[in-house]
Amino acid sequence: MAGEPMRFRNPAGHAGLLSNFVSLLNGLVSFLEARASLFAQESKGALTHIIVLVACLIGALVLVAFGYVFLLVSAIVAIAHALGISWVWIAMATALLHFVLAFVCLLVARGQLKEKMFESTAAELKRDREWLKELDKRSRYTS
Repeated sequence: MAGEPMRFRNPAGHAGLLSNFVSLLNGLVSFLEARASLFAQESKGALTHIIVLVACLIGALVLVAFGYVFLLVSAIVAIAHALGISWVWIAMATALLHFVLAFVCLLVARGQLKEKMFESTAAELKRDREWLKELDKRSRYTS
C-alpha cells in the first residue's frame, strides 16, 4: 500500500481519442434526447393551452356576432315603433348602410394592397446582390 505507486486518475480513461469522441457523442445524444423529451412534454401542454385559447376566441366571436344581430334587431324594432314605420323598411335601410360600410372597407383594403411593402428590405437585398456580383467579377480578374 505505502509502497504501491499511485494509480493514474484520468477521468477520460486510457481508451484513446476515438473512444473519447464516441463518449462525447453519446453524451451529446443523451443531452439532446433529454431536451427533446422535455420539449415534447411541454409542447403537449402548450397545445392544450392553444386549443383552449382558440376555442374561447371562436366562441367569443360567435357570441359577439349574435349579440350584434340582436342589437340590430332591437334597434330596428325600436326605431320602427318610434317612427310608426314598418320594420321592414328600417331593416332594409340598415342592410343598405351595412353594404355601404362594407364597400368602403373594401376600397380601403384595395388602397392598402397597392402600397408596396418591404421596400427597405428589397432595396437592401438588391444592394447585396450587386455587391456579390462585383465580388464575383473581382475574384475572376484576380484568379
